[in-house]
Amino acid sequence: MKPTQAATAIIALLISSLSLADSTWIRCGGLVDVAEGQTLGPHTVVVADGRFGETRQGHPQAPDGVEIVDLGELICLPGLMDMHTHLSSEFTPQAYIHRFTLNEGDLALRGAHFARITLESGFTTVRDLGDSFNVTIALREAINNGLVPGPRIFTAAKSLATTGGHADPTNAWRQDIMGDPGPRDGVINGVDEARKAVRQRYKDGADLIKITATGGVLSVARSGQNPQFTDDELAAIVEIARDYEMHVAAHAHGAEGMRRAIRAGVHSIEHGTYMEDDIIEMMLEHGTWYVPTISAGRFVADKAEIDGYFPPVVAAKAAEIGPLIQDTFGRAHAAGVRIAFGTDCGVCPHGTNAREFQLMAEAGMSPADALRSATINSAELLGTDDRMGQVRPDFLADLIAVSKDPLEDLEALMDVRFVMRDGKIFVSP
Repeated sequence: MKPTQAATAIIALLISSLSLADSTWIRCGGLVDVAEGQTLGPHTVVVADGRFGETRQGHPQAPDGVEIVDLGELICLPGLMDMHTHLSSEFTPQAYIHRFTLNEGDLALRGAHFARITLESGFTTVRDLGDSFNVTIALREAINNGLVPGPRIFTAAKSLATTGGHADPTNAWRQDIMGDPGPRDGVINGVDEARKAVRQRYKDGADLIKITATGGVLSVARSGQNPQFTDDELAAIVEIARDYEMHVAAHAHGAEGMRRAIRAGVHSIEHGTYMEDDIIEMMLEHGTWYVPTISAGRFVADKAEIDGYFPPVVAAKAAEIGPLIQDTFGRAHAAGVRIAFGTDCGVCPHGTNAREFQLMAEAGMSPADALRSATINSAELLGTDDRMGQVRPDFLADLIAVSKDPLEDLEALMDVRFVMRDGKIFVSP
């Protein structure tokens, strides 16, 4: 062997040794293939540099210097994704007074607390669809920099509304403090303000745009269904968002608001309560995603039965709208609408995200499709399906483990025993 060949061989051996020293072999009792909707037998998942390497059948002997994680009694699957959360808050009867008593720092610290709970529940990626003071932008950066534990965040920051609309932050305030919020505050009227509001969110560092295309349940306003943007306002929002390569997610309960939003080209409909057959056809034609949030509907319907839990104007909407979402989801799924997993946790308690799987199954979705909605489908909605959502070589190493096969018992996802995000272990048995 020539000297140069010998040197090359030694360097290759050193690199190989360093790679092995930095790799982790995770021995799983079973591995869920979410693409095929089946659970494979014992497998070893190799992780290095925050990404998946190869997967090997069984539990072969590992080379010296490799870290071994023994999950031989557990079933492994990709980290879960929730496409509709609100990490900086959690609803209680005191939520309305919190708007006057909590500062930016309070909300940021609450967000860090709820982010940790969400990650430890097996959700390694979330979309946050509305905050105050841009706290989830700061939270996203803190998590990315390893300062606090939490899921990977794609955030819309402050949602966009019209004056008096569902995300107008001054609804029901006294007139002397109500003021006249504008695009920076997420309140727009007219095309120019719509454009400015989108550009402001780009400037602030948001990942996507969230609009409240119709009234909502928890806002202190009479209607939960009325359309709240004009066609030209919606077109302007979608146009400018596309300029900045940002998706638009549309909160919508009422039918007319959904029609306008889909025609304008929004990426997803959130909630979709009063989705009629023609709207389902429009979503199929446009390829619009549906994020159902059955959990939030069930939560508000249950709480509406408790006297005094909501203000009367909210309780009436919660009792009417909440129970309908599950049936809407069932019809949309049966028709073939593209569905991504979302809970609206922040309305329902953080950490209960996985309950949505059982509610989806009750409405007719198979466990395999439910798991795909929170992995492959959610990654596709985000535009990250080339690197997230499956246990595949070079994909981000997001892995969780549960005690039972979730394809046979979805309730197993309520008790996550192991969580890895980006190759770093956050929960271990």
